[in-house]
Amino acid sequence: MDETKLRDDICRLGRSLFERGLTPGSSGNISVRCEDGGWLVTPTNASLGSLDPARLSRLGADNRLVSGDPPTKEIPLHAALYESRSASRAIVHLHSTHSVALSMLPEIDPRAVLPPMTPYYLMKCGLTALVPYYRPGDPAVADAIQGLAGKYASVLLANHGPVVAGDSLEAAVFAMEELEETAKLYLLLRGLNPRYLTPAQVKDLSNTFGLSLPEHSPHTHPSSLYGG
Repeated sequence: MDETKLRDDICRLGRSLFERGLTPGSSGNISVRCEDGGWLVTPTNASLGSLDPARLSRLGADNRLVSGDPPTKEIPLHAALYESRSASRAIVHLHSTHSVALSMLPEIDPRAVLPPMTPYYLMKCGLTALVPYYRPGDPAVADAIQGLAGKYASVLLANHGPVVAGDSLEAAVFAMEELEETAKLYLLLRGLNPRYLTPAQVKDLSNTFGLSLPEHSPHTHPSSLYGG
């Protein structure tokens, strides 16, 4: 895709996320991989609501700044996801409220932070892993991401926020929105003993839509966590 179009898309979708309250202030960052192996990424301390296409950070294939403003401090995070998921073309990282809240709950399964609540969550996000807390920009987060061995396209950083990789920028944004809405559903239903999709229903989705879900033991049901 033409780089001018990629720049415009980053700004357009970043503004949309900001205006809907999914990434307040100067939080969050977006990157897109370019045809030459380098990538475009949002600058540090930049609001996703007021990005300038000409000032986006342009990195080379070695992850070093080529042109534009200094990049987000989360370069290690983005680079690790691209390295472990070679088919990914874009990454979105936000500080969206419900996903951050979910990352702070004691009962969530780090191999599947959300149970199979809706078909579209599984279709857009797959399963979501939890990565322990690291300070923003800590290079050690790269090792944690690499430790997931490329099995997860959506990751939740504890006490920080969600990160989603996609085969296009729009796909990553759509998956991020689905993750945030599913986190909201989980918080609304927490402790109410909701019905989740059954293993047979999940298998049917996987077979029908070709989903590749990491193997894991069934998610603990809330009723067993709260004595229900």
